[in-house]
Amino acid sequence: MVPRVVAGVVVALALTACGGASTSSSAPAATPGIMVPPGYKFVPVAFGFDSPVHVTAPRNEANRLYVVEQKGRIRVVESGRLLARPFLDIRGQVSCCGEQGLLSVAFHPRYAQTKKYYVNYTDRAGDTRVVEYRGARRLRQLLFVDQPYPNHNGGQNLFGPDGRLYVGMGDGGSGGDPENRAQNLGTRLGKLIAINVDKRGAKPQIVGYGLRNPWRFSFDRKTGDLYIGDVGQNSWEEISFTRKRSPGLENYGWDVYEGRARHESKAPNPRGRLVFPVAVYSLSGAECAVAGGFVYRGTAVPAAQGRYFYGDTCSGAVWSFKTVNGKARGVRREGVTLEGLSSWGEDPRGELYAVTLGGRLLRLTAA
Repeated sequence: MVPRVVAGVVVALALTACGGASTSSSAPAATPGIMVPPGYKFVPVAFGFDSPVHVTAPRNEANRLYVVEQKGRIRVVESGRLLARPFLDIRGQVSCCGEQGLLSVAFHPRYAQTKKYYVNYTDRAGDTRVVEYRGARRLRQLLFVDQPYPNHNGGQNLFGPDGRLYVGMGDGGSGGDPENRAQNLGTRLGKLIAINVDKRGAKPQIVGYGLRNPWRFSFDRKTGDLYIGDVGQNSWEEISFTRKRSPGLENYGWDVYEGRARHESKAPNPRGRLVFPVAVYSLSGAECAVAGGFVYRGTAVPAAQGRYFYGDTCSGAVWSFKTVNGKARGVRREGVTLEGLSSWGEDPRGELYAVTLGGRLLRLTAA
């Protein structure tokens, strides 16, 4: 097991044998102040993946899901059936595993026309590359970041409501952040980066900083608001929130703050706006690393409508809340456990999915 002090993406990625996922809807023991309502469960959709770490789909493909395997393949699930032929296989270019590997894929908003998609991986030297593809053909590299250590790689690619590609970068790893990389705007480590992929020569832009290891962020498909699940050091895991109409550059606090608690006795970088998380949970039990999720906007589970779901990789605990006036309301632990949870995703209809390191793809349904 990866020690908490370096648990970047996850124990995960070192814990690959955590197993499948419990789909039981029975509630765990009650915790003071935390509601555990019935009504949700996760049902298996497909099996047999090799360390899946991401699931997504282009908006124009209603019956397909694309599952990213950490070792370097993207697999296709069509109408519930896992296809034998991978969509992409770049295992020869990827360093794996631990917290490295092929970590995500994002499809161009006009994928039906462009057929372009963007992968985020650590190369054979352990450095981050974001590369544009069409089919199996590599078109160009959009981002290269030298990684000083093999952990805290971030790894999320996701298109935002403004049409730009957003990339989450960890602080470079090695436990804490001794070089203050997350607060230093002169490096891309510990940052949220936006790239205009449709403009030739467009430079990557830092739009947020002060991140430790943003293992999964998402935009609410209805409001455009941003949610970031940022893995903590050894005390707190956090969810940060930024409205679509952001006033500008956001500083999410690390490594001056861990969660809402002071971590270093120094002043944060004064650039932009300091943002504290809307939700946190402590690392006092079986938890180790947050996996940020999505606001549910599907139709299959009306009771979940508008709730943001997230979970922990080690305990498999799942929480949710609604955001009201920029604050998390009704935070609760759900009555379901997803063992080996590695990531979340949504399909073109807004239905919510999860993948586990034991090789399962699951979908949220009403109990």
